[in-house]
Amino acid sequence: MAAISAGTGELQKKLVAIRRRLHQYPELAYEEMRTTQAIREWLAEAGIDVAEYPLKTGVVAEVKGREDGPIVALRADIDALPIQEETGLPYASTIPGRMHACGHDFHTAAIIGAAYLLKRREESLKGTVRLLFQPAEEKGTGALRVLESGALRGVQAIFGMHNKPDLPVGTVGVKAGALMAAVDGFKIEVEGVGTHAAVPNAGIDPIVAAAHIVTALQTIVSRNVGPLQSAVVSVTRIHSGTTWNVIPEKAVLEGTIRSFDERVRSEIKSRFERVVEGVSSGLGAKPAIRWYPGPPAVRNDEHLTELMIHAANKVGLRAVTPEPSPAGEDFAFYQRELPGSFVFVGTSGPHEWHHPAFDVNESALEPAARLFAEAAETALIRLSEGRDDHPNGL
Repeated sequence: MAAISAGTGELQKKLVAIRRRLHQYPELAYEEMRTTQAIREWLAEAGIDVAEYPLKTGVVAEVKGREDGPIVALRADIDALPIQEETGLPYASTIPGRMHACGHDFHTAAIIGAAYLLKRREESLKGTVRLLFQPAEEKGTGALRVLESGALRGVQAIFGMHNKPDLPVGTVGVKAGALMAAVDGFKIEVEGVGTHAAVPNAGIDPIVAAAHIVTALQTIVSRNVGPLQSAVVSVTRIHSGTTWNVIPEKAVLEGTIRSFDERVRSEIKSRFERVVEGVSSGLGAKPAIRWYPGPPAVRNDEHLTELMIHAANKVGLRAVTPEPSPAGEDFAFYQRELPGSFVFVGTSGPHEWHHPAFDVNESALEPAARLFAEAAETALIRLSEGRDDHPNGL
């Protein structure tokens, strides 16, 4: 592919075409075979080298400067969701029950755009930009697979994004510290003693115990989490019984906990277990709790946040301070290993993430590509200069 010119609209047209192609053929976590192949082809068209790592799906590529230097990474996620699309778009999903309802097609197209821009000026790059097209973000485990593959080895800083429907096109939400929540799932099995519904005294009703547990769990945030902290405890599923005149032997509850601070996260889980045990014991039931830990909170490096604001200003975007989101993001696993900055790119969308009519305003594609190309190039310059006023040279 010939080099894409700046300022002609050619890049925007290319990115729209890429995004729409991805949107038509969504694939679920760890099934992104067609998506992986398409990304490889789009990168190869621009002469961008694909690096081989032991990943079944997903792509790692590099744009290298003339001389050796530091390595920074740009990350996009590539998987879709098991949702039936209801947008009515001419390029809507062609696969029943599958949809890019979270905008990962937007992320992928924008980072491909950043790769194209960096390729155009690779001779002047002060190091290497590693491009991560990560599988299975929706599972919350794709980042761990990328880390296990060794694809982050040698990387000194990483940048990522999520589209934000409630931010207008032309803005980027940039915030140091906690931006997205840690995610924990839970399943509680409450064991009672079954009996005839007309003779409840002959058994132990797990439904009553489950109901009291749900109510008691609400006190954790209201009475055990400080008023200046944020957390959510939600019971989202209750199942028990098979018919109307039998008190069953078991009730099952499932739900999620969201938090932004590791200390609070630990305290909530400890209090959660005491509440469940105490309520169940008081009513004669026996509980069993199973935890499904997800990613930690996304916490942005202060110096990379300043760098992102600088990059946004340079490419004509307005940096705003967003509200933290209680949604989770496995980008946080990267940030446990190295400094990172994760931002919200405004897309003026009509619906929130995971809605069957979710869509993005595609005019945000090229600005997002330019933002990440600028951030990567600036980070390489700072790292190669070994800035004394920033830890790690940033």
